[in-house]
Amino acid sequence: MKAGMKPGLQTGLGCAQINPCHADLRKSKLKRPLANFGEKLNTILHTAPIVGTLQTTLHWPHENATQAWAAALASKLALRNAVIELHGDLGAGKTTLVRYILKALGVQGRIKSPSYAVMEPHQVDGLAISHFDFYRFSDPREWEDAGFRDVFSTPGLKLIEWADNARAALGVPDLSIHIIAHADDSRSVTLRGNTTTGQALLA
Repeated sequence: MKAGMKPGLQTGLGCAQINPCHADLRKSKLKRPLANFGEKLNTILHTAPIVGTLQTTLHWPHENATQAWAAALASKLALRNAVIELHGDLGAGKTTLVRYILKALGVQGRIKSPSYAVMEPHQVDGLAISHFDFYRFSDPREWEDAGFRDVFSTPGLKLIEWADNARAALGVPDLSIHIIAHADDSRSVTLRGNTTTGQALLA
């Protein structure tokens, strides 16, 4: 994305375009099979209630608009204990957005991509931040071996790229960000708030 341009007018979180829907989820009395391991993890590790999905679509005309939106998101108190997934093709701008969020939160110095390490931890003003990249994640045993269960069971911000590669172990995220890159370096972005925390981030 090109830098050095003036921010676009649409840099807020776009709550005016949100279309609410509702889901009535009931807990089964039957024992769940092992195949539902991801659901069990979500129950254990992620306590924000699922209340339906709020969705909005934004347009970022250039990189300055991306940076401005990241700064607005970083100002939200609910972000301190949120799970956020970033979706998009290679080069869509997922890591760029994460870096702008981390910078807005006060992370200093070079921010490395966790492509090979899978997770990069950060600490700022008492806030624990974990940046995940599951692009190369393929062995479910790595979830336990790497201690990711412990990370998700403690407070803090979790930012996740390529979450679908670890879907069996991940629960429902508070906020899903879907980014589509266009030839003119602009971005179309769909935001989905799946929990009360996610919807607070869209407010």
